[in-house]
Amino acid sequence: MKHFRSIAAVMAAAVSLTAFTACGSSTNYDRLLKKDDPVVITIWHYYNGIQQSQFDEMISEFNNTVGAEKGIIAEAFSKNSVNELSTSILASVNNDVGADPVPDIFGTYAETAYIIDNKGMLADLSQYFTDDELSGYVDEYIAEGRLEQPDALKIFPIAKSTELMMVNATDWEKFAAAENVTADDLSTWEGIVTTSEKYYNYTDALTPDIPDDGKAFFGRDSIANYIVIGAMQLGHPIAADDGSGNITVTADKETFRKLWDNYYVPYVKGYFTAKSRFRSDDMKTGSIISMVCSSSAVSYCPSEVTIDDDYTYPIDIQVLPVPNFEGCDPYIVQQGAGMSVIKSDPKTEYACSVFLKWFTEEDRNIEFSVNSGYLPVKKDANDTEKISSAKSDINETIKDTIALAIDEINSYSLYTSPPFESSAEVRTYVEEYLTDTSDAAYEEAWGRIADGTDRDIVLVQYTNNDAFENWYADLVSGLESITGK
Repeated sequence: MKHFRSIAAVMAAAVSLTAFTACGSSTNYDRLLKKDDPVVITIWHYYNGIQQSQFDEMISEFNNTVGAEKGIIAEAFSKNSVNELSTSILASVNNDVGADPVPDIFGTYAETAYIIDNKGMLADLSQYFTDDELSGYVDEYIAEGRLEQPDALKIFPIAKSTELMMVNATDWEKFAAAENVTADDLSTWEGIVTTSEKYYNYTDALTPDIPDDGKAFFGRDSIANYIVIGAMQLGHPIAADDGSGNITVTADKETFRKLWDNYYVPYVKGYFTAKSRFRSDDMKTGSIISMVCSSSAVSYCPSEVTIDDDYTYPIDIQVLPVPNFEGCDPYIVQQGAGMSVIKSDPKTEYACSVFLKWFTEEDRNIEFSVNSGYLPVKKDANDTEKISSAKSDINETIKDTIALAIDEINSYSLYTSPPFESSAEVRTYVEEYLTDTSDAAYEEAWGRIADGTDRDIVLVQYTNNDAFENWYADLVSGLESITGK
């Protein structure tokens, strides 16, 4: 069984690695591997369902081909979710009581990788790849993996995703025809809010004998992405370099007013909602007819709606670009965990790089993408025709999703927030703050409406300028307690 690698052992291995690479080459690295004495590499990931099945199949393929030829055995373990994976890897590197032995490769976002790298425990993968090899990957994906270190590579991209808008086209078409709205009305956040109000009023009017029973139109999976990408679009990113290499956190008031107006306000008014864990579940129950979600979540998009467990009907799904704020340059989130390698010894690290290079070969990476809803990480692989020809029986919704996501990547600016010591804390805080305050205000306001207070009077009290000022003051106070500034 593997034992936890202490910091001292890791540092000693680093000295050994430096001495080796000073006179080494890829040929020399290959000589470290022995077919009759295979090295075992453990991989922690967060894939589930279709994605996990596809990943497991590829692990088997690797072990039976390149792994068998070179002397590498890969063993993969799912940690169920990104958050559980992050918690597990941090527990392992901190040698917490009861934690599993640290893996060789683990899926990670920049926030977690940054923390582990500051402990001196991440391998620099750049030494195992030539500049020509790295130039074949999407530039932004490689840049994110450098963790602000120009000559290093601490996170290797294997599959990426962004966000898209999914619409229940079956119910949308009825509404659109009745209210004279089009898909163009869904291209901006302001347009989403206006359309959502129309949908609430339209559904409310379907039952004239029951007042105030309109339905929500829209829901969003990642509120953190809405805030982070929205703030960047509006010109005031939450986390930015202050010019001296330090990351500062700011909550520009005008920016957050815009974010508040286009999420909190329509949520409190009942135009948006978030009843289940994921918005795909809300769409499945008819609670909403549109959502913004990750492109990798397309396999969970419903093909039917079930109302009150006793009425089910099929629906078609239309895939649209993620909305932007009016008058702003288009930005989309760059997401999807990469893979980092724990610093150890040249043989193990090189074996990990062999697997990562194999996994991201064009045809193989496309295969994983079309079966899981992720996007390939190489420039040449982000080609709709190649992806469509890779699998003739690909689900139409997945095909549309990948095609549109590739178009977004090629025409929008990709953005991911820079990592810093408390970046995960800040991201979690702003997401939970907007989510929790929206929920609480909605429940309180609609409780009063149910008790007989006039709806318009109540909603004005919860969405006026005084309500924003109080909301914003508490937001800033919470951020200051996290950052100490």
